[in-house]
Amino acid sequence: MISDSQSAPQLHKNEGIKTRSNYLRGTILEGLADVSTGSISADDQQVSKFHGIYQQDDRDVRANRRKHKLDKAYSFLARICLPGGVCTPEQWIVMDDLANYCAFNTLKITTRQAFQLHGILKGNLKNVINSCNEVAMTTLAACGDVNRNVMCNPNPFASEVHAAVQQVALEVDAHLKPQTPAFSEMWLDGKPIQLTVPQAAERSQDCKGDEVEPLYGPTYLPRKFKIAIAIPPYNDVDVFAHCLGFIAIVEDGKLLGFNVSVGGGMGMTHGNEKTFPRLGEVIAFCTPEQVVAVAEKIVTIQRDHGNREDRANARFKYTVERLGKEWIREELENRLGYKLEEAREYKFVSNCDRYGWTEGADGKWHLGLFIEGGRVVDLADKPLKTGLLEIAKVHKGEFRLTANQNLIISNVAAEDKATIDAMVEQYGLDGYKSASGMRRSQIACVALPTCGLALAESERYLPTLVSDLEVILEEAGLQNDEIVIRSTGCPNGCGRPYLGEIGLVGKVPGKYNLYLGAGFDGERLNKLYRTSVTHEQIIDELKPILLAYAKEREEGERFGDFTIRKGYVQATTAGNNFHANIGAEA
Repeated sequence: MISDSQSAPQLHKNEGIKTRSNYLRGTILEGLADVSTGSISADDQQVSKFHGIYQQDDRDVRANRRKHKLDKAYSFLARICLPGGVCTPEQWIVMDDLANYCAFNTLKITTRQAFQLHGILKGNLKNVINSCNEVAMTTLAACGDVNRNVMCNPNPFASEVHAAVQQVALEVDAHLKPQTPAFSEMWLDGKPIQLTVPQAAERSQDCKGDEVEPLYGPTYLPRKFKIAIAIPPYNDVDVFAHCLGFIAIVEDGKLLGFNVSVGGGMGMTHGNEKTFPRLGEVIAFCTPEQVVAVAEKIVTIQRDHGNREDRANARFKYTVERLGKEWIREELENRLGYKLEEAREYKFVSNCDRYGWTEGADGKWHLGLFIEGGRVVDLADKPLKTGLLEIAKVHKGEFRLTANQNLIISNVAAEDKATIDAMVEQYGLDGYKSASGMRRSQIACVALPTCGLALAESERYLPTLVSDLEVILEEAGLQNDEIVIRSTGCPNGCGRPYLGEIGLVGKVPGKYNLYLGAGFDGERLNKLYRTSVTHEQIIDELKPILLAYAKEREEGERFGDFTIRKGYVQATTAGNNFHANIGAEA
């Protein structure tokens, strides 16, 4: 007999769902055909994520519908990949049109440089996915246990290398897409998936997957996988918050290659100290020609060694924590069949966006706009959605979605600047000129009413909090200072709150955990300062700290550094001490 301690580990139920899905088909089509309900089955809800779709319901009306014995107000979120956040005017026009058929009539710019459409009825999903494909956008792998949208710094100051780095992002993203024909069969009537760069006919042939999925195999990855590429000195993609990061090394305007970082990730679970945010660690340097292979082999390491029993510990960051970065590099080189070079010097100065006009090395101009919460919507005094549609109709360059949920009108010829400026002012898109430094440095996840995981408000709350804090900032003379503030409705970390100099994480409705002390360059996590505080308590806690910062800071000292120097919180030196050294009052 085999004792309990010797028995095979119990795989998480999602592993069985993936195995039974027949390479991501499940019974999704049957569920979509069922007009008796707006939902699909629980198993299909898991499988549909790989197709870029989440089932949701409007939580604002949930209780009232339950009272009247009505089903939940089901709809779907579709996430549309844009590697590096680069979007053509044609793509923008298509997205604007699709948003008109969604319940909220808005576009959402995500913290991963993608689009989200909320409030899609299941009968409209195929049209949405088809329409995106026709302009080389896809929802495939926007979610699910696979590599997701590859991010890239939209840095206009490094325009001489941005095209080369963006090309790497496109190639990595295309190479790591699932290869099952299910997506094309189900949504595109068998048509090929259109991407910005062509996919190789045969990919990942030496990765020991199987015939259908040479890279992922039938059970894909243990959890989601995220990649970002940064161009120093700006870290506006928060490269260390990702499973895998590439840091561009540029000399004399030429891209030499990339430092490789592994093991970052934001999510954790309240009350479970075995879960924690973690920043990636730099392990090596690779050439531009090696990037795709490095990304592929790192993915296979996580496929083979990630935790498939406990999804709370299944991200690559825990694999790196358990096995060590030295082991990861050695295994990576074994799978590559060659050694990598040692990491090169680099320096980050900020993880914020830049606003206003910037001239690139090629003489083209880039206009950074502030889009609060990434929500592109027509308001009474600011018809942002209409304005951006009108700009898309005349713009000859491109748009770039930033990782801070903002937007760059990119590659504008000097003679077209006046036209763009006039339209930006006409449609109220010039908020970057008057917004405080803190408001311009905010991120908020969607949270309520659509996210099923939200414990508290986020997108609908943070602007109100910032407005109240702006009274203090003005009193202190800090209204123009960039202080990074980030909010999420739950601890999963979609808005990267643990890299906020001020971080808020929803605990229960109306209460948040308050974190302080992250690095302005995105290279240090914050630390819990107070737990389960209300709006009024947040104001009361932050007011004396902000006033002290204004009076006592050293030359060039950032707010997060100040809170550590003055002892409000201790520095988090690694993810595994995120929960350590927390003050008694927290």
